[in-house]
Formats: sequence, structure tokens, C-alpha cells
Amino acid sequence: MFRAIADALRTVGSALATVVTLPFRLLAKLFGGASRGSGRARRV
Repeated sequence: MFRAIADALRTVGSALATVVTLPFRLLAKLFGGASRGSGRARRV
């Protein structure tokens, strides 16, 4: 019984973490890709 409750809480926590971190991941990808692209152009 406790295992089922723990699994449910883990699933809910995982989904919540995904929803909360998604906007930040998108922003990081956006700015990370832009800075990497400019860095690559500078090196070449």
C-alpha cells in the first residue's frame, strides 16, 4: 500500500517538475543556442 502511494507521489512530483522547469529549459535553449552560435562564428 505504501509503495502505491509513493509511486503516485513520485509520478505527480515528476509531472509537476516537468511543467515548472519547461519554460526555463526553453529559455535556456533559446539563449544558449544564440550564445553558442555567436561564439562559434567568432572562433571561425
